[in-house]
Amino acid sequence: MNQPPPQLTTPSLSFTQLLSSTPRGARLARLLSVSQLRSWDAPHDLTERAEIVVAELAANAVLHGRLPGRSFRLTLVFDAPAGRLRIDVTDARGDRDPQPRPATAASSDTALHTNGRGLALVAAIADHWDCIPYPPAGKTVRAVLTTP
Repeated sequence: MNQPPPQLTTPSLSFTQLLSSTPRGARLARLLSVSQLRSWDAPHDLTERAEIVVAELAANAVLHGRLPGRSFRLTLVFDAPAGRLRIDVTDARGDRDPQPRPATAASSDTALHTNGRGLALVAAIADHWDCIPYPPAGKTVRAVLTTP
């Protein structure tokens, strides 16, 4: 019969790591992400953008999502044929959803150091980002990046 051949799909590559909710854990998240993406032969541009996004999301998890004794989780899911990378950072504070700051807010140097614009940077670099509840009490901040 004239049936189309079965479509073979390449499974997405994934990486998950629990990290301590400390500045050291946030730095390690960034370094592990770059190392993992390089091992997957991800495009250089995608890896560079992912490094910035992971650094910002991990720093936010440590600064705003930390509960004593609780870690945060980094997950990368790379669909190489589609050129799509999903970055998930899950923390324990579901009661504190991230709020992007408008570009015009708090332009003084002091305000920038205490209330950074990390999510505005993520929004500028990522194709899409959002926040998803992670029951029972956490949240996942997800960013999606694609290659042109």
